[in-house]
Amino acid sequence: MDFSHIFNSRKIGITALVAVLFSFLTLLAQANPETDTTKIAADTTHQEATAGHEAAATEKKDQPFDTGAFILHHIADAHDFHFWGEGEHSVGLPLPIILWTDKGLVTFMSSAFHHDDEGKHVVDANGQRFVKLHEKIYYASATPNEHGAYVEVNEKHEAKNAKPLDFSITKNVFSLLVSVTILLVVFIGVARGYKKRAGQSPKGFQSLIEPVILFVRDDIAKPNLGYKYEKFMPYLLSVFFFIWFNNLLGLVPFFPGGANVTGNIAVTMVLALCTFLITTFSGNKYYWKHIFMPPVPWWMYPVMVPVEIVGIFTKPIALMIRLFANITAGHILMLSLICLIFIFKNLAIAPIAVPFAVFISLIELLVAFIQAFIFTILSALFIGMAIEEHHDH
Repeated sequence: MDFSHIFNSRKIGITALVAVLFSFLTLLAQANPETDTTKIAADTTHQEATAGHEAAATEKKDQPFDTGAFILHHIADAHDFHFWGEGEHSVGLPLPIILWTDKGLVTFMSSAFHHDDEGKHVVDANGQRFVKLHEKIYYASATPNEHGAYVEVNEKHEAKNAKPLDFSITKNVFSLLVSVTILLVVFIGVARGYKKRAGQSPKGFQSLIEPVILFVRDDIAKPNLGYKYEKFMPYLLSVFFFIWFNNLLGLVPFFPGGANVTGNIAVTMVLALCTFLITTFSGNKYYWKHIFMPPVPWWMYPVMVPVEIVGIFTKPIALMIRLFANITAGHILMLSLICLIFIFKNLAIAPIAVPFAVFISLIELLVAFIQAFIFTILSALFIGMAIEEHHDH
């Protein structure tokens, strides 16, 4: 099967160049070993500090396990990868912090915050002071508040400090770059295989990918787009494999996986926006006539036209929320099962919770493919509705 007409495109080279440039910019965000951080002077004696630590440990031990905070922390984006440990003893991979401030570009590594996410550790970089609170970076206040954090908060515990523009390479961005790199390596290799072996049977990795390409073409593109399917195949293949690969990476519990990329509504919003733009600019005159002059009596236009216009925007919104909600729900369910051990504070729950969590993980492997399929087929359906030709009866 010859797919050279799909892969033989200059856009692949342009995409590869952009990915390389983006990766190079990431490397420029180097750590500043000379970074100075402010510290609160300790006036207590060693015995008083020890007693305070023991009291804090006892108080923390008596507090109930906060399941919601634990789950939200693990599915949310972060400025570093956490491997194991807690606080100053935690081990992870710091990522570049890239900020655009009032004084220009500021870069340093996230390790400069010393794993602090409560706004208590101040980073002094290029003559400016920054703190991190709930994975958001703010300009630090001159003095700490009553909780020792260098941020001012309102009654809802929301920071009132100004924020620089944050272009940091977060955990989701890093995983996004990893998935893009994998996609480029895979498909550039497959494209070269089709070019070298034109008209011949697939070989190697090409033979593994071709059944999925055929599936997207025969079961998604052709039924919904008809004879015009070839024009939209590059987009449908890109969005299908992008979502599928990122779904699978999100299920990997160790580095470089574990990031909740497709469970980030900003990512699903951009994907849905791409489908919306392609649908809108591909729509023919019959598509727009159906929206502004629907086939109903004229006196129903005041009702039907607004409904049709709203429908233009509800379709991509449904795409965005469906993918985000399903992927996030899967992660929450698995983490909730694991949390049962800590909620009941009894290892006897483990033989029940862990097998169920493993079972849900196996289901999530299927869901990863199904969600990529649903997003792609709905995108093809919406595009097909926009390019459908009018048939007179």
